[in-house]
Amino acid sequence: MKIFSKEQIYEGDLLTAKKQNISSTELMERAGTQIFNWIHQRMQGAQVPIHVFCGIGNNGGDGLVLARQLVNYGYNVHTYVVNCSDKRTQDFLINYDRIKQTTKKWPIMLNCKADFPPIGSDDIIVDAVFGIGLNRPPNDWVKSLFQHFKESKAFTLAIDLPSGLYADKVPKDENGVVWADYTLSFQSPKLVFFLPDTSKYTRQWEVLDIGIDLEFLQQTETEVELIGKNEMLPIYKPREKFSHKGTYGHGLLIGGSYGKIGAMLLSGRGMLASGAGLVTVYVPKCGYMPMQTALPEAMVITDIDDDILTAIKYDIEPTAIGIGMGMGTNEKTHAAFQMFLKTNNLPLIIDADGINLLSKHEGDLGLIKPQTVFTPHPKELERLLGKWKDDFDKLKKAKAFSKKYKCILVIKGAHTITVFQDKLYINSTGNPGLATGGTGDVLTGIITGLIGQGYEPLTASLFGVYLHGKSADIAVNDYSYQSLTASHIIDYLGQAYLDLFAKPPVQSESENKDDNL
Repeated sequence: MKIFSKEQIYEGDLLTAKKQNISSTELMERAGTQIFNWIHQRMQGAQVPIHVFCGIGNNGGDGLVLARQLVNYGYNVHTYVVNCSDKRTQDFLINYDRIKQTTKKWPIMLNCKADFPPIGSDDIIVDAVFGIGLNRPPNDWVKSLFQHFKESKAFTLAIDLPSGLYADKVPKDENGVVWADYTLSFQSPKLVFFLPDTSKYTRQWEVLDIGIDLEFLQQTETEVELIGKNEMLPIYKPREKFSHKGTYGHGLLIGGSYGKIGAMLLSGRGMLASGAGLVTVYVPKCGYMPMQTALPEAMVITDIDDDILTAIKYDIEPTAIGIGMGMGTNEKTHAAFQMFLKTNNLPLIIDADGINLLSKHEGDLGLIKPQTVFTPHPKELERLLGKWKDDFDKLKKAKAFSKKYKCILVIKGAHTITVFQDKLYINSTGNPGLATGGTGDVLTGIITGLIGQGYEPLTASLFGVYLHGKSADIAVNDYSYQSLTASHIIDYLGQAYLDLFAKPPVQSESENKDDNL
């Protein structure tokens, strides 16, 4: 799913109105009607007080369309206009006149000085104050109104974007943003729904199709994409009947040190579960017995040193290499790592201590070949990029790093973001159960295995992150967030593959009617 920028959304609205020969007011009517349909399907006329707060721009116009339709269907609706400026849009004014012609209960004009209207904890708030066009912080009275929403504990539904939240930057004052329980986003989600600094402002979100021009949606290139099952299924490589283990690549994993051989074990198991035909691990001598015993499917090569890696020498011909898991940052290990980078020409995935070594010895970054994949957790990413001001600054630095070194950055998190050049890919799978040691090692093994099987590095990164998260989503039903372990991710990876081909359950009409806010 494409995630459009603020500028592209404006462009899409204008193009749609032109190509479909409709006015912007008619497009607003369509948007407001879709919001009404969403609410009506869930409430079925229930007389819960609904408080619709409208700004005086186009977002407020959407709110007025909704309020008018709620009135027409007999809902217990209270409409307010947050009247803090003289800059009303034409579409707002048209819909303000329409609602006045619909009901004698005209919208209440809030002059930004009066007391706030009472809101019960069992009521519903619809936030239509500001939209994506917000370009300055709200005034103190509006901030207090938003806090009034929060303190009421009423269910809060935001239209398109929680008011006070910018589409392209982090707000400086969290009290100046509506904290929504649910956001109905027009045509596509917004990038801010997925970033740690801003995702807290809406607990859940859903996309409403408002009929934006199909050709525009299909042909417009976006900087950001949301990756889900529909995006992953077409890139899956089916197995051929007469294939054999050599068909599916030979992955080599390099890493481990005394006390951290488990990281290599998890990576090796992850690689095998991803479908790799052959797996070899390169570890210090202390890892020989653990690897041979716990992972009999893998072959083992050992360093001359018992506890750390001091040289990386092998006589096999791998198709992809993953390096860094549990490797440590000893000076001898760094020397071996540096020599390896100078001579390696194979597809490479760098994780954990491989990233830490590059952060300590930035000159080695010049040895990285194009299409190398980095899989850092937040602290490793900070060591690599330097400190950032906020999530938008972090992404800016990540894109600059990717372009400079022609590499792929897999930024692990609640919504793992894969960065390549100027493009961002946001993963849609995964859950808090992944916040446990070893899951990153598993991911590196999966991505290495996929590249070894012939997937392009970027495709393998996206597919690996998706499968890794989907496995966790399936496993958590049996193990809970707290008890999920990295090994469970491997155990359920097969089910994640099978889920690619599973059809969604059909919801009955009675179940749809029972669904509510």
